[in-house]
Amino acid sequence: MKLVLTKEAEGDLIFIGDYIAQDNPRRAVSFIEELQARCTALLDQPRAYPLVPRHEEAGIRRAVHGRYLIFYRVDPGAVVVLHILAAEMNYERLLFP
Repeated sequence: MKLVLTKEAEGDLIFIGDYIAQDNPRRAVSFIEELQARCTALLDQPRAYPLVPRHEEAGIRRAVHGRYLIFYRVDPGAVVVLHILAAEMNYERLLFP
């Protein structure tokens, strides 16, 4: 199984890194590395995390890392990371337009 980050997820990582770097550039680098490692760890047990409530039919799951949510789906042969968002964001309008 392989890990795939969508363009949106890659953009989310850049945004998060830039935001943190405003106050602490060193922490921005280490936090993005943590998020990337967390995404990679999804490959070990991709179905271990819950489906997004009220949208189970979409097959999108979420894992938590600090105050961030990693939204992903399990496809044949791949874990596809769709978005990485701050928990306080209105993720429903992004994931379920």
